[in-house]
Amino acid sequence: MGEGAFALAKQERQKQVNMKPSISILPGVGALLVVTSLTVPATAQVPADYTQPFVPPTLFQAAGPTPASIQSTVDQYRAALGAVNNGNAAGPLVSGRREINWDGGGSAATSPGPTPFTVFLNTRGANITTKGTGFVQAPLDGLVTTFNNPTYATIFQTFSALRLFSPIGSNRTAVEFFEPGSNGTVSATTTGFGVVFTDVDRPNGSRLAGSLLASTRIEYFDKYGRLLFVGVVPAAPVDASLSFFGIVFADARIARVRITAGNKAPGGTDTQLRDIVMMDDFLYGEPQAIQ
Repeated sequence: MGEGAFALAKQERQKQVNMKPSISILPGVGALLVVTSLTVPATAQVPADYTQPFVPPTLFQAAGPTPASIQSTVDQYRAALGAVNNGNAAGPLVSGRREINWDGGGSAATSPGPTPFTVFLNTRGANITTKGTGFVQAPLDGLVTTFNNPTYATIFQTFSALRLFSPIGSNRTAVEFFEPGSNGTVSATTTGFGVVFTDVDRPNGSRLAGSLLASTRIEYFDKYGRLLFVGVVPAAPVDASLSFFGIVFADARIARVRITAGNKAPGGTDTQLRDIVMMDDFLYGEPQAIQ
């Protein structure tokens, strides 16, 4: 666990955010992230008199070969978000957190889903989309079948058994927050968002030691579509490793996140140049209705 900002976009009072190329370093990870030309449409016009001082969030990050390697960090993160897991309780709730572990009460089925993926929109306030063709929740053998790659049975592992989660036809996933129980009619923000990943090799994994190109990151946006923060997910030097990255702000200011899991869409074989990454648990603070 540490504090400090990894990357903060220049805040502009306009409907779109246009970032200049920038370079930032995350302490303790040794990763260099290059943010190139990025345009993010705002969700609403930024008021001319709007100001919100930036206070760096608290960072939580860990990586290692087993679930135990990251368990204490994930538990610390849960406590920082809110001690109570609100499950499927309808909002508005003033505290606590939400979690999505993709396991369907212990299901071992391979379950494809469309985009937008709205299974948790009403129950937990998360609308999940990708520019790919959809998503899959699957155990390891289901990943083998879905992506037609037998190596996927050995290069990944779960943090919470039995299933992992992945977009199909893309390596990017976006999550937008709503008040649970509103069925997507009440937009919301949250204090923090974190993800467990498996088999993040770059930048500092054994397959490409010393690489300056991070494969896996999370970008955080406010209610106006402005980039708040970018975090590089730590890597580990073994197959089937687990990594965690999450942040917590002092207030609920995250309206949307964009996850880049690996540098290529799943389907190909994991190599020095192609880092294929799957996702497990999503954890985030109780979504608060935007006033």
